[in-house]
Amino acid sequence: MKLLHTMLRVGDLDKSIAFYTDVLGMQLIRRQDYEGGRFTLAFLGFGDGGAELELTHNWDTSHYELGTGYGHVALAVPDAYAACEAVSAKGGKVTRPAGPMMHGTTVIAFVEDPDGYKIELIEVKLSS
Repeated sequence: MKLLHTMLRVGDLDKSIAFYTDVLGMQLIRRQDYEGGRFTLAFLGFGDGGAELELTHNWDTSHYELGTGYGHVALAVPDAYAACEAVSAKGGKVTRPAGPMMHGTTVIAFVEDPDGYKIELIEVKLSS
């Protein structure tokens, strides 16, 4: 088995794509409108063949309640402090600044996308 993607429903697809590409550095891999179903699917990723993020926009829905079951999407970053600075500089919202996690030493941070979904940034020394 292989993890293919995680899906999030979004209210403003263009705003969400801009956040994930311009603020977090993902690439838009493919986008498809389904006129009969009145929805659009956009798949984003880092172009490395890894798991993707599917954004689903139902044309007649502008907002979703996040509920209490959603946790977060996690991204590995080489420097969580620098990543938070970059997110802030690009207009993104940092909801938990970079620092060691409670009861541990791993450096983490949280940012929020335009729909309020939490994205965890985990400092990991990435191999080149």
